[in-house]
Amino acid sequence: MSVRMAKSEMIRFPHAWQLDFSKDLRWNYCQGLELKAMLDVYDKYGDDKFYKYALTYADTTINDDGSIKTYKMSEYSLDRVNSGKILFRIYEQTKNEKYKKALDLLRSQLDSHPRTSEGGFWHKNVYPNQMWLDGVYMASPFYAEYSFRNNRPQDYADVIKQFIVIARHTYDPANGLYRHAWDESREQKWADKQTGQSAHCWGRAMGWYAMALVDALDFIPKHEAGRDSMLNILNNVATQIKKYQEKKSGLWYQVIDRSGDKGNYLEASCSSMFVYTLFKAVRMGYIDKSYLQVAEKGYKGILSNLIEVDKQGIVSITKVCAVAGLGGNPYRSGDYDYYIHEKIRSNDPKAVGPFIMASLEWEKLHK
Repeated sequence: MSVRMAKSEMIRFPHAWQLDFSKDLRWNYCQGLELKAMLDVYDKYGDDKFYKYALTYADTTINDDGSIKTYKMSEYSLDRVNSGKILFRIYEQTKNEKYKKALDLLRSQLDSHPRTSEGGFWHKNVYPNQMWLDGVYMASPFYAEYSFRNNRPQDYADVIKQFIVIARHTYDPANGLYRHAWDESREQKWADKQTGQSAHCWGRAMGWYAMALVDALDFIPKHEAGRDSMLNILNNVATQIKKYQEKKSGLWYQVIDRSGDKGNYLEASCSSMFVYTLFKAVRMGYIDKSYLQVAEKGYKGILSNLIEVDKQGIVSITKVCAVAGLGGNPYRSGDYDYYIHEKIRSNDPKAVGPFIMASLEWEKLHK
């Protein structure tokens, strides 16, 4: 299924820059998310059309001097860092120095990126004093891999810090979940005046955080101080994923802390992200093997409820929240009504990528 979904995307979007229904070329996290998944398919099955698809995107967006089309460091957006992950493998295979320069450019953003008082990265410059769970996925696995590949052990503590700071400030002791975001200044209308937290646990935000944990842990040495804290957080995330899994379908709701409430729906991106996280965390020995049953039920639930195949054999994943955020213009309040009324569409890369990655984990397990 990993191969079938990847091939289907290449039919829908002949050029990788078109992913996320893009009308023009841009360097963005959605392309990076899905192309990372396609490189994983290439690594597993060896069909170089998946590699070439990713390579063409990298070659088109990155200039000979290592600068990146549409990328502006001055935006200080963590979203712009995520796609850098595909460049590690592309540089490794091509040895083209422009990819190394682009990697160094993206890494340099983190040196001057604005931070909270405890050293947590702001989500973007336009969202001052705010940490979002989404942002941990966008930057921290890249940060960890860059540190590993470039022999920078002094950076691991900072990578780990990102996970711990946001866990401390988004954790909801009433239910064990993590809220979408935190505003240290408490100035945003969406932020609780006491805690600075947003109002709800959005499924995909927690999915981003879950994937960030298992992906960053690949590169953090076992002896590193603070790594055990990441494992503790991951185990709590796994506990909550199991607790909030919808019993009949095996899927998860768009707004997790309002699971089953009127208007809420079983959503594809968070479901795919949770399944991928559990499969990988079990395989790597981070969580108890009993979670395999939760992951398998979730994966079968995705296949049964969210996957469609047309007469040509093209695979689609349905019921994906297109986008959700906080603040901005027009203003996004982050209340329950907001999350359940954001646009729903099929084949959004934020579900496609994690579904491919979850499928690869399923295929490794069953081989």
